[in-house]
Amino acid sequence: MMKLLFPAPLLSVALFLLWLLLNHSVSAGHLVLGGILGLLIPVVTRGLRPLPVRVRSPWTILKLAANAVVDTSISNFNVVRFLAFPSMRKHPAAFVHIPLELRDPNGLAVLAMITCMTPGTSWAEISRDRSVMLLHVLEVGDPQEIIDHVKTKYERPLMEIFE
Repeated sequence: MMKLLFPAPLLSVALFLLWLLLNHSVSAGHLVLGGILGLLIPVVTRGLRPLPVRVRSPWTILKLAANAVVDTSISNFNVVRFLAFPSMRKHPAAFVHIPLELRDPNGLAVLAMITCMTPGTSWAEISRDRSVMLLHVLEVGDPQEIIDHVKTKYERPLMEIFE
């Protein structure tokens, strides 16, 4: 019964406190309204919350984060080179279809965040069955290199972590 009324107690408390902070008031009306919002919003948005995560390999998280930092740094330099010296562009931009084995929604969300935070790449679409990701890449020489890079550097570690 408590789980139905308070599906996310920390979120309820955070919403209540945020309401009071935003209104700069602890009057009775704001206390009641903040309490109502803190109770109702988590109940109404229960279906939008991601699935619970069970991390299977904490060490892999550190390796994945290191890969993301390195790739983001290299990509930053490549985008600056592209913008500062457009004549030195090596290859045209293109969309690359990347077949996926990863099915966990949390893992797919992390993959989307990594690809979107890396300059020069953007997650464009995922198929309905979650088997193919469409990625826009600023410079594409060999699409297979990009597919192999995403699968080895990101998809495999995410599968180790989430599946």
